Amino acid sequence: MSTLFRTKRVEQSIQDTEEPEHALKKSLSAMDLTVFGVGVIVGTGIFVLTGTVAKNNAGPAVALAFVVAGVVCALAALCYAEFASSVPVAGSAYTFSYASLGELPAWIIGWDLVLEFALGTAVVAVGWSGYIRSLMENAGWHMPEALSGRDGADGFGFDILAAGLVLVLTAILVIGMKLSARITSLVVAIKVAVVLVVIVAGAFFIKSANYDPFIPKAQAVEAGGDIHSPLVQLLFGWAPSNFGVMGVFTAASVVFFAFIGFDIVATAAEETKNPQRDMPRGILGSLLICTALYVAVSIVVTGMQHYTKLSVDAPLADAFKATGHPGFAGFISFGASVGLTVVCMILLLGQTRVFFAMSRDGLLPRFFSHVHPRFKTPHRPTILLGVVIAVVAGFTSLGELAELVNIGTLFAFVVVAVSVLVLRRTRPDLPRAFRTPWVPVIPVLSVLASLWLMLNLPAETWTRFAVWMVLGFVLYFLYGRTHSRLGTREDAAADETTRTPSRDA
Repeated sequence: MSTLFRTKRVEQSIQDTEEPEHALKKSLSAMDLTVFGVGVIVGTGIFVLTGTVAKNNAGPAVALAFVVAGVVCALAALCYAEFASSVPVAGSAYTFSYASLGELPAWIIGWDLVLEFALGTAVVAVGWSGYIRSLMENAGWHMPEALSGRDGADGFGFDILAAGLVLVLTAILVIGMKLSARITSLVVAIKVAVVLVVIVAGAFFIKSANYDPFIPKAQAVEAGGDIHSPLVQLLFGWAPSNFGVMGVFTAASVVFFAFIGFDIVATAAEETKNPQRDMPRGILGSLLICTALYVAVSIVVTGMQHYTKLSVDAPLADAFKATGHPGFAGFISFGASVGLTVVCMILLLGQTRVFFAMSRDGLLPRFFSHVHPRFKTPHRPTILLGVVIAVVAGFTSLGELAELVNIGTLFAFVVVAVSVLVLRRTRPDLPRAFRTPWVPVIPVLSVLASLWLMLNLPAETWTRFAVWMVLGFVLYFLYGRTHSRLGTREDAAADETTRTPSRDA
């Protein structure tokens, strides 16, 4: 049992990053990291989820839901910032838990992150494809049904746009991080400009009557339509409801998807020039900027149109149409389609770095831990995962699977917060360029807040998540445990210890 919870020393993790054939190129600055964070966070959530949760769960108080979700992320971000600056190694929560909780917990969180980022990439790619098809159809161009993700006459359907996007982004990530950062900066500038236009232009069309009531009266959920997990009612005795104060918390568990991404910044720690200084700035800066944008947009859109009339598919664009300004709708759709490309790329980036870190530790085949001789990027896992996700995005209608991304991220938040507490106790001597304030209060609050949002997710999401975790346990015991480099080093050290007395004798 002791081998399941053996920890990898921070010093050894950092030393492994210096091996020439396994070393990533350091090329990112604090600005690059902040842009990455803003680029991946500002996406589907701000362009789509605002209308959904306002109409179904919180009314104009959706702004409060974004604040609640932002606070939960901020608590986790403080913990991530401490780890990313102290352990500047690719892998994010996987690497952090390996240094504090042990090998099996590290494997489980790594396995969880692989699922989170893979589904997130595929979900966003399919969403991007939908925006592009809409723009094409507005211009009079129509794609064949069989190549648009819909079933054609023969029952075959493949979303070639979604798959093609993933493959193009895979090539960009193979070529290098600096190129990725430059493309991200350009796309983020366009995306943020669109959001600011929505805020500024929409402010002129706000009607105060649309904010009444700001928090609609609570309504019992109809049979078969509950959004709360049955766990909430089982544990706390609260019946599911829409709107009211509980509706705000339900909305927060849904819009949390809009914040997913700031933790991906931590996966780039090994490729940052000065991680001790720049990682906290990138993580906390991107989260602060995006929370402010989300709250402002939600206030504007619910002020432009009454929450009961908001569109679920394209609330921002349709709100402008309702006020007699359809010209803004096309502009917003263009910004959304452009913005989602960088979301997809950064999610893919995060997954490849976690996969790379796990393979470098031997928990996955070491074949994937070699970097490209010229570009110094983990090209093998990038190509493998890019092709797999392209196929998934092309053939699969993901729908509610996006909720798996939420529960996977929240689980990672819990693990990182617990890891901060453990490492503070086991390694008080470890240099920490950034220290999470008010320990243990902040980590404990982060755990409780993340668990609360997890409880508000549907029971089906918990079931799917449990199945994926069980599969992860099986793979660890079949492969990871016996191929672990940490285990190999311990066995070698033990052999050396037993041989030394015989030589002395």
